Amino acid sequence: MEQYNVTGMSCAACTARVEKAVSAVPGVTACSVNLLTHSMGVEGDASPENIMKAVQNAGYGASPADAKSTEKTDTLRDTETPQMKRRLIASIIFLLMLMYLSMGHMLGLPLPEPLCDAPVSSGILQMLLSGIVLVINQKFFISGFRGLLHRAPNMDTLVAMGAGVSFLWSVWTLLGCSMGMVSEPEYYFESAAMIVTLITVGKLLEAVSKGRTTSALKSLMQLAPKTATVIRDGEERVIPAAEVLRGDIFLVKPGDSIPVDGIVIEGESAVNEAALTGESIPAEKAAGDTVSAATINQSGFLRCEATAVGEDTALSGIIRMVREASSTKAPIARTADKVAGIFVPAVIGIAMLTLVIWLLLGRTAAFALERAIAVMVISCPCALGLATPVAIMVGSGRAARSGILFKTAAALETAGKTDIVVLDKTGTLTEGIPAVTDVHPAQGVAEEELLTAAASLEQHSEHPLAGAILRYTAEHGIQPGALTGFQASPGGGVKGMQDGKRLIGGNAKLISQHVTIPADMTSVADAWAAAGKTPLYFAEDAKLLGVIAAADVLKPDAVDAVQALHGMGLRVVMLTGDIERTARAIAAQAGVDEVIAGVLPDGKAAAVRKLSREGNVAMVGDGINDAPALTVAATGIAIGAGTDIAMDAANVVLMRRSLQDVPAAIRLGRAVLRNIRENLFWAFLYNCIGIPLAAGAFAWLTGWTLPPMFGAAAMSLSSFCVVTNALRLNLFDLHSTKHDKRRKIRKITHKEEPTMQKTMTIEGMMCPHCEANVKKALEALDAVETAEVSHEQGTAVLTLSAPADDALLRQTVEDKGYTVTSIA
Repeated sequence: MEQYNVTGMSCAACTARVEKAVSAVPGVTACSVNLLTHSMGVEGDASPENIMKAVQNAGYGASPADAKSTEKTDTLRDTETPQMKRRLIASIIFLLMLMYLSMGHMLGLPLPEPLCDAPVSSGILQMLLSGIVLVINQKFFISGFRGLLHRAPNMDTLVAMGAGVSFLWSVWTLLGCSMGMVSEPEYYFESAAMIVTLITVGKLLEAVSKGRTTSALKSLMQLAPKTATVIRDGEERVIPAAEVLRGDIFLVKPGDSIPVDGIVIEGESAVNEAALTGESIPAEKAAGDTVSAATINQSGFLRCEATAVGEDTALSGIIRMVREASSTKAPIARTADKVAGIFVPAVIGIAMLTLVIWLLLGRTAAFALERAIAVMVISCPCALGLATPVAIMVGSGRAARSGILFKTAAALETAGKTDIVVLDKTGTLTEGIPAVTDVHPAQGVAEEELLTAAASLEQHSEHPLAGAILRYTAEHGIQPGALTGFQASPGGGVKGMQDGKRLIGGNAKLISQHVTIPADMTSVADAWAAAGKTPLYFAEDAKLLGVIAAADVLKPDAVDAVQALHGMGLRVVMLTGDIERTARAIAAQAGVDEVIAGVLPDGKAAAVRKLSREGNVAMVGDGINDAPALTVAATGIAIGAGTDIAMDAANVVLMRRSLQDVPAAIRLGRAVLRNIRENLFWAFLYNCIGIPLAAGAFAWLTGWTLPPMFGAAAMSLSSFCVVTNALRLNLFDLHSTKHDKRRKIRKITHKEEPTMQKTMTIEGMMCPHCEANVKKALEALDAVETAEVSHEQGTAVLTLSAPADDALLRQTVEDKGYTVTSIA
């Protein structure tokens, strides 16, 4: 998506006009304009010249956003507020003088002698003072009438028309008075000046509040250190961080910020990565570990090699992601956009209609004009335009501070609408690496003896389970002994000699060839296997030492995260390519509602599609095999330390490995959605009540009429209220369950398609592994949606998404070494 800066926009009608103009350019496939940041994102192959020309023809200015400037705080510097302050101060000075002349006598204040009982002299002076205030605030008139010329009226058009008509009517009255046609003139010079001044007050409050919405992005940008210490020509040099090149050797002293992404080549330290991940506990770093820009070296001295600099660092990626999320538009904003596109012309029409109706009812021209002006100045399309982007900006910034990155505004919305959470098993629910879970020595054998023998054997093995045993023994201070004659049997186990004795380790089949396994130990191992663990037996010559269980264990916060999801009324499903028994064992520990096991990457995507018929699905994964499912899901969530492919496929990225960030992301999505709805409700309600009140619709019942200056004040406050409401998201606690509410899952109805099923009778399947092989092979076929395989019954029940040739089905199974006896 190409980014552009857009100037001259003042309200939602402006954004609608720009979007319409750019979307009409040949080659543009999508366009999103953000009123808050005055930016525009465009997708497609249209040339920048044609895009900018379309914006200019619509009455606005456009320029390409400099990619490098997006990472400078200068781009977010608030230049608008100081200008508005100066305008406001000058306006108030002259407005006070004007109010003294026009209304001072009502308060008993003395007027200069020449102005007493001199309506013409007083009127001329009021006209001059009012004119000065209008000139000070000429921006409203320039923008407003430019919009009219381009047939794209905006909020400034309403302000300019309201203030301009008040001023011109007063000038006309003054002329009538000077010619003796009007004896008791009623001027509206103070109304014209008051309107633009109050609107400026509102714009100033809005600008200050909008400046706060980008505080999270500014703080991210300010994290980047300005200088770096590098080794150049054998000497230490302090250079600007922007000049560090990939491959440079840089030094980081205790207390310093790391300037660029790199890899540690020397030294050990604790690095505070809270700025990027939200994790308060420092991460230990040593040679070979990666470090990221803007993190803080807390203790030791580090010598590193730069691997990513400039726009390629993790910090720059986060900043870019937050900006892009803020520049996109959530689907919920479409209603407001449609209304904004016709809002200003409709308000002008209502104002004209109000004027005509009051004149037809016999009221004076001054009264009718006052009502029409009040309608124009009370209407606020600005609040409609800000309702969504301010909430998205604050919400995405709040998430980034907690290590949760939403790539688009739509991702925030869909996360908040999640009904079903699908969790990958390996690396998401579990640690992704096996760990020792149980140790059971044989009778008469000490646990230390069993662990020493196991460590001695496994120190030469490259099997993942060997690593689990070595990590466990190291944690318990057990050192492996010297081993000779090491042998590894693929799928069987390991053997070796130690102090003249043969050590053996492996599965029950291998060990039973050398020693007798007691029934009680077999039952223990079977119970472990039923729980999804892998039992490993160890023996010394003809002596059984015991059995050790290893498994891919749950993450420490997995159970709490699943409980939090349940507390939010969400259905939790585990999706894995692992065998059914292991998957169900892990699922039982985690407390998930449903298990889908033995599926290939394409099968994961098909399973997510099927679940999507029952509600909005959020898929959480970390591996390459999760990418198809992450893409298919309404919300794809890539968990920290995952693969680049998974992070590219997802639209939400969790910087940490903590599963607790999954309910936190959904919780924030709900909060942002709720905030947007509140903002839109307020914006619509304000206009639905304010416009009839300004038009005098309630005058017959209550006698209420609204002077234009009060309408201007109300208009100013409406945008301020919307922005202030969005700022409350900065105080939102993502990890608090206090406001969690259980939701009834919204069933998504689809046109039912007739399902096709076939049952295959298969011979030769002996175990769950056979089931998994057949299931994976069949579900790899395009026509097969799911395959329910049972080795006990010798069947495979296929659910088909399209007709499948029996010969192909038969060949697929028989290629795996099994025999198909029938297909029905």
